[in-house]
Formats: sequence, C-alpha cells, structure tokens
Amino acid sequence: MEQTDLLRIAIEMLDRLNIPYMVVGSYASGVYGEPRLTLDIDIVIDPSAEQIVRLCESFSPSDFYCSKEAAAAALQQTNGQFNVIHPASGNKIDFMIAQRDTRGREQLGRRQKRQLFPGMQGYTARPDDVIISKMLYYQEGGSEKHLRDIAGMLKVSGNEIDRAYVDRWATQLDVKEIWEAILKRIGS
Repeated sequence: MEQTDLLRIAIEMLDRLNIPYMVVGSYASGVYGEPRLTLDIDIVIDPSAEQIVRLCESFSPSDFYCSKEAAAAALQQTNGQFNVIHPASGNKIDFMIAQRDTRGREQLGRRQKRQLFPGMQGYTARPDDVIISKMLYYQEGGSEKHLRDIAGMLKVSGNEIDRAYVDRWATQLDVKEIWEAILKRIGS
C-alpha cells in the first residue's frame, strides 16, 4: 500500500465519521510548496470519545494496527497522539489530537480543502499555520528539512501566505528569530 492509498483511506473514514481533521506536516507543506519524501502522514483530528473508537474500528485489524486504548488515552492528554500502521508496507499515520488552546482552535477553524494529489481532496492546515508549526519543530530539533519546507512554501505559494499572521504567532511563540532568518535567507 502506497502512502497516498493510506491517506485516501484515512480521509474517507474521517469524512464518513464526521471527524474534523486537517493534514499537517510534510504532506501539507508539499501541497503548498515542494513535495518531499516523508516517513509518515500527520493528521490533526478533533474527535469525540465515541468517534475515536469508531475510527479505530474502521481500520481492519487484519490489515492495520490501531490501538483503541492508545487512541482513547491520546484524547485525554495534552499533545496526545496515536498511530495507525499498515504492517505490510510499513506506512503509518500519526493522528494528533487537536490542541484545545487558542492557537489550536484557530488553526482547526482556518483549515481549507485542497487538492492533496490527483483525484483526492482533503482538509489541510493553511500554509501560514504549517509554517508556524515547522518553525516550532525546527526550534525543538534543529532539522534543516523544516526550513527547506518553509522556503519551498514561500517560493511556490508566497501570495497565499499571510505574513502578518505568521509574524504575530512567531512573536507569541518565540520563533521570531527563525522567521526573520528564513525571510532573510530567501531574500524577502
């Protein structure tokens, strides 16, 4: 099973179960910028306790690994997440529970439907929210891939990016220096 097949299955399930979601991470940055190989699919979800059980049950145990216990525990945690794995291919989805703080609510409320790949639309975080998250990941781990993703997004979708919004959140989240360095690097 290809990652795109797994993503299609997940989006169809989320839509069928009426679970608010948005694709984030490298898939989202690839929608707005330059696609790159990624090891997993990152999806933020905002389910009820009943919906999370139904989501796990929707992944056939003969084809997928999904722990209902881990999913239920993730729903109760701050920054909770759980995985769905397709063992035969090694592909996986990281389902992250939507943050209930101001930024998390705003991010989910701003999501937009986009073409993820030919023949498949789904909700993604807005490009400016993807940039903010990528700066936070860079701050945590220092991986240059996040900076390359941001530069690619600015190059491809620069006119869609609300720089004032990014600037406001970069200041509030203490990643303003990273944002300024990225803008300087791309000559903006």
